[in-house]
Amino acid sequence: MLLQDQKTHEEICIEKYTNYAGQAQDPQLKDMFNTYAGQEKQHLNTINQILSGSVPQMGGGAQNQQAKQQSNQQAVQNKGNQTGMSNQNDAKLCNDLLMTEKYVSGTYDTAIFEFADSDIRNVLNHIQKEEQQHGEGILNYMQNSGMYSIQQ
Repeated sequence: MLLQDQKTHEEICIEKYTNYAGQAQDPQLKDMFNTYAGQEKQHLNTINQILSGSVPQMGGGAQNQQAKQQSNQQAVQNKGNQTGMSNQNDAKLCNDLLMTEKYVSGTYDTAIFEFADSDIRNVLNHIQKEEQQHGEGILNYMQNSGMYSIQQ
């Protein structure tokens, strides 16, 4: 049942990122949302593989690629945000997706602890880490755009 829930969460994330990429005003934000939609599709494929009885292999190459994408997105965000291209609609989209990522990451926490198979736990942990990176990317974008302020 937990995997079915995660499958539904991933489907909703794909739908949101895809729809919001079409609504976003800032081109850098559109790119970030499209990138995240693609990664959410990979998460859905991984969950479907687990549901079909196989254990996907999570190689270091995928993690290195993810880190590179995060680094590139950070550079694009910083460059784009220096032009002050924020608006209320983009702020609403970011807020909704940040809340979504916080929730989805938390649900993976429960799923990870419920599996006895350490290989499945590692796969779910990998997905959870990417969800947290999505949240971090959105948060960084919001901070750089003046949409979000963290209390020190």
